[in-house]
Amino acid sequence: MLANKKAFRPSKLNSSVVRALALSSCMLTGFAVNAQEEGAQERESLLEKITVTSQKRVESLNEVPVAVSVLREDQIASAFTANLEGLQSLVPSVSFRKGNTTRNSAITIRGIGTISFSIAAEPSVSTVVDGVVLGRSGQAFVDLYDLERVEVLRGPQGTLFGKNASAGVVNITTKKPSGAFEGSFEATMFQDNEYRIKGSVSGPLNDNVSGSLTVLKSGFDGYIENVFNNETTSGYDKEGVRAMLAVEASSDTDILFIFENVKSDDDCCADLELTPSGRHQSEASPNSTGTGDLDLEQRQIDHDFETRTLDESTSFSIQVDKSLDDHTFTSITAYRNWENTEFREGDFTSTAGDLPLPVFGVPFQLHDIGPQEWNTFSQEFRLASSTANALEYQVGFFYWKQESERNFTRDASCQNNNGQFPAAISTYLSDVVGIDSPTEQQVNDFIAAEGLSCNSNDIVSATAFMETEFQNIALFADGKYKFNDDFRALFGARFTEDEVSFKHNRSSNDEFSRTGVGVRSFDTDFDGETEESNFSIKLGLQHDIGDSGMAYFTYAQGYKGPAFNVFYNMAQNDTLPIGEETSDSYEIGYKYASSDLVFNVALFRTEIDGFQANNPELLDGVFITRLTNAGSVITEGIEVDFLWQATDNFSLSGGLASVDAEVDEFRCPVGLETCDGRSGADLPFSPDLKYSVVGEYFWELDEMDVILNGSYVYTDDIFAGGPGATAQTNPEALLPSYGIVNASLAFSFDDDAYRISIIGKNLTDKSFVTTYSGDGFRYQIPRDADRYFGVQLRVNF
Repeated sequence: MLANKKAFRPSKLNSSVVRALALSSCMLTGFAVNAQEEGAQERESLLEKITVTSQKRVESLNEVPVAVSVLREDQIASAFTANLEGLQSLVPSVSFRKGNTTRNSAITIRGIGTISFSIAAEPSVSTVVDGVVLGRSGQAFVDLYDLERVEVLRGPQGTLFGKNASAGVVNITTKKPSGAFEGSFEATMFQDNEYRIKGSVSGPLNDNVSGSLTVLKSGFDGYIENVFNNETTSGYDKEGVRAMLAVEASSDTDILFIFENVKSDDDCCADLELTPSGRHQSEASPNSTGTGDLDLEQRQIDHDFETRTLDESTSFSIQVDKSLDDHTFTSITAYRNWENTEFREGDFTSTAGDLPLPVFGVPFQLHDIGPQEWNTFSQEFRLASSTANALEYQVGFFYWKQESERNFTRDASCQNNNGQFPAAISTYLSDVVGIDSPTEQQVNDFIAAEGLSCNSNDIVSATAFMETEFQNIALFADGKYKFNDDFRALFGARFTEDEVSFKHNRSSNDEFSRTGVGVRSFDTDFDGETEESNFSIKLGLQHDIGDSGMAYFTYAQGYKGPAFNVFYNMAQNDTLPIGEETSDSYEIGYKYASSDLVFNVALFRTEIDGFQANNPELLDGVFITRLTNAGSVITEGIEVDFLWQATDNFSLSGGLASVDAEVDEFRCPVGLETCDGRSGADLPFSPDLKYSVVGEYFWELDEMDVILNGSYVYTDDIFAGGPGATAQTNPEALLPSYGIVNASLAFSFDDDAYRISIIGKNLTDKSFVTTYSGDGFRYQIPRDADRYFGVQLRVNF
């Protein structure tokens, strides 16, 4: 198998040894070599031949002047995970923010990422699958399968990649059809009825056409108990199919067709109450004394409305590669449709909305349903020169258009803590009945005559209808000039033009337009549009050192387009556009590769202005997050990767990221004269230190091969509050550090035609929390925060 993500034989490695190993070199498991498939000499040669496509060419990893982490097919397989949430632990510079639904989940790189519920905002980290830019990273969170490679490029990448790659790119490449017939079947079972079945076939259809087909089915009952109905939740049910057709249209033209459809029905992810909410008492109440004391053993909820996501993604793309003398022309045309429906328990109790008493003296009900559909079309043209000349370059054109529609309905308890009830009735009498300026007596008489009240058990609702449209056009160029065999100049530029527009209409579903908790009483009819253009550059130098080393320096400008804070309860202030986010990034790196050692190190500093981020705010009794240009931020640090083939049978790999990401100058959201934010605060979801160490040992026996894989991942404290907040002002948002140990033992037979793996996750049973969801008590604890075991059977033919 391949290096998983934690340390080899962790029981014999104390924490100081692990930390020393990590600090001395560390990082990527993606360099690990599949020992049972390769002989010792072949394994050594592979260390010098790890390739990437991070520069839109097939190149050796250690010749690319970019900080890039590579997770290869065998390493991904040995991680025994189905999504990006599991893989992110293998790349220390990457953090993952889990939401109640895939559309609200996000990736950060070097502390930079956009965490927003707005449908008119886009991520700072671009996610690309087979050359196609995804509108939201959440589209890749549904499931991952049939992967050849995952590359994580850190820092701005605008001179080569598509839209909004201001903080980095997650570049996912799937397996292409093979030239000879082959296939595989894989079945994985874990405790608690979690399973994953995958089958694939690939091979030639005739002399010029090859095809592949992969199907997937997976399911999980869940690991969180709902004491309200005695059922488990936070599980999933998924199925998917991917088909490819590779056509050699002529001697100089290749065409690749890709179709994919993935469906998911997840009752994930319920927010756990890790500190007392004060809203109810039940057997699901936490064993906690309050703020700062998290009940990390909590695995129960008491909810009468199930948090669930229905998700379906369909995509189709055509890639054409044509040789034109000493150039290569590439065209990628793609269409993607994504449907996502969110069901959310927002009061987090089973007793809310039951009593005929006014809120907030008793628990209130708040239930949400929000379907959304995205349609995305993209077109990229690229012309690449030969690499044989002193000047090599790529130039391209990129067009991207995304349209989305969303409606969101909230059913909640009626609210009258500030006189909202009589105010709503007065408006009703004026607008509907026709009474000009109704008196207080007229309002009270009407309430009595109609038998109206405004208590917790009076459920009112409103629905918001939202539309957005994004259009992005860009011209880009990237290249290098070779002064001699050892010294090169790097350069690149990009011109981008963005247009963003939205519509928002919210109307009450209550006959008398009564206000509910988190349900504004007034109707809306908002729309807006904005546009920005940007010119950004990249400059750098690259110098080979000896036969095995290379050093580089780059300066790159990053850009992320404008946005709007379009959400359910938006008001007039929210119709103002959110300005562009720009950055200046400096990076110096060194890479070394020999027959038994790969070592990469990068020092970086990025200064960002107009950082687009969420600021928490209490609105109508419910915490919301307001998207704003939160100010300027700085992230700087060091990243290290290594792989060491210590002996013919033992390899050690790892990675480390030490990142200091903080707010340089905080700005209050528009419309707020004062706020809690401050300069110098840590950016959310950016641990100061994160590292992984992986060991793999291979025995070649007479009748079979045995592979032992062990790994350790450490993640420092994470502050998960809003930008500008601190652990002192927002202590409930400080998530404690943790380290987890994983291991697997594989038995391979008949040249790996059959393989059986025994899998152990989180062997030390270390509980941890990855996301703070808000309200002072809501958190996400992942499946991997508990020890569990599994087995996998893989057949290759």
